[in-house]
Amino acid sequence: MTAADHVDVLIIGAGISGIGAAHYLRSEQPSKTFTIVEARGAAGGTWDLFRYPGIRSDSDLHTFGYEFKPWTDKQAIADAPRILDYLHETIEDNRLAGHIRYHHKVVSAAWSSDDARWLVDIERADTGERTQISARWIFCGSGYYDYDEGFSPDFAGQDRFRGQIVHPQHWPEDLDYTGKRVVVIGSGATAVTLLPAMADETAHVTMLQRTPTYVIPLPREDALANALKRIFGDKRGYALTRQKNVAQQRILFELCQRFPRVARRMIRKINESQLPDDFPVDVHFNPPYDPWDQRLCVVPDADLFRTIRAGKASIVTDRIASFTETGILLESGTELEADIIVTATGLNIKIIGGIELTVDGEPVSLPDTVVYRGIMLSGVPNFALAIGYTNASWTLKIGLLCQYFCKLLGYMDSHGHDAVWAVADPDMPTRPLLDFGAGYVQRALDTLPKQGPRAPWVMSMSYYTDRRLFKGGVADENLRFARARQPEVLA
Repeated sequence: MTAADHVDVLIIGAGISGIGAAHYLRSEQPSKTFTIVEARGAAGGTWDLFRYPGIRSDSDLHTFGYEFKPWTDKQAIADAPRILDYLHETIEDNRLAGHIRYHHKVVSAAWSSDDARWLVDIERADTGERTQISARWIFCGSGYYDYDEGFSPDFAGQDRFRGQIVHPQHWPEDLDYTGKRVVVIGSGATAVTLLPAMADETAHVTMLQRTPTYVIPLPREDALANALKRIFGDKRGYALTRQKNVAQQRILFELCQRFPRVARRMIRKINESQLPDDFPVDVHFNPPYDPWDQRLCVVPDADLFRTIRAGKASIVTDRIASFTETGILLESGTELEADIIVTATGLNIKIIGGIELTVDGEPVSLPDTVVYRGIMLSGVPNFALAIGYTNASWTLKIGLLCQYFCKLLGYMDSHGHDAVWAVADPDMPTRPLLDFGAGYVQRALDTLPKQGPRAPWVMSMSYYTDRRLFKGGVADENLRFARARQPEVLA
């Protein structure tokens, strides 16, 4: 193993969170040294990993983009190549390329209170070599799902199917679906993206769902945003659009939460107006839960509905009895014939990338920690994690977290502190980190940190609430500070 390098901040992940963190360090804490380690061979995170047809954001890029870098493309609901271009431009603008180490997978990290440093074990994904990096801080921007494996249920008779089974997270580059019968299992954002993206080339594509999802159409281009940019310029027009869209997102969420019956009726009416007259809306677009109990699916320019109207795609709501040699047998007795089956059945959550953490030799059990201000784990010094919003654009929260992180670094420097950790009252009631009904969240709740009943221990999903919280003081009674080689015991 080679000798350890030393940096002030080790950023894990060269996706949208890690790149954003590097920008804020460079602009607000320019004296700090940092390195970005990325397990894969390219930057971009999600937007480079997923290669399935039509992949795009279901958040508008005026809020999903960074506050410091205007989104200038005409598309508001943008496809992955455009998002990747934007991220690569951010890397170039901030001169970050020389700070990124690709094929560096973090395996474990050990904190020493004597040294007030993390010693991070890294495996080279390309050579198998083991190396170490020593860091004052870890900023974990790896997101919250497993980059190695997506979620695929065990379907009865799956081995009998003579066609091809594909998971969107591992889309084959050479997959030829021209003239093929395709069944997409799932009802979330991936499934509603795949149907219109594949429909023109397939013989027919069917979305097979067990439970419907709320689906709303939005224009791919935001006419008002583009007008504001023409009038006020890219920077000011972007800022105004961002404010507008943050407010719209919050108002929509609050209306859905406070008046779920009204919201349900409105969404149904919109769906009905986009579908054929005889389409069974209440069978295929009537979820059993209220709007925003799970994330709403956005379809740009109503492409899903247009594809259904054109007869190129269809939706079946039923349960799978088993796979057959030629397709899928449903519990209703119907058989869906298929040449290709796409299991758009979701993701697996892997918080902090599955890294094994120890503090002074003691393993950190994530379910026994509580998240402080949505960025630190109780009892774990000098460790920041980046988890964005589930009910709005991910990056809105990441920007706030990064700004607070930089303020905290400055506070520690000015007060002579080397280490900081949050201390949670052991009698404080806790609840799951993510109050979200999505299957991928529910499957992972027992592996996740917890949140408390009130700030600063709440995993807030409100941009306005977080903005007020992070604009306040950096330190409070929940934080403990220490110097290196201080004989203080972590609480």
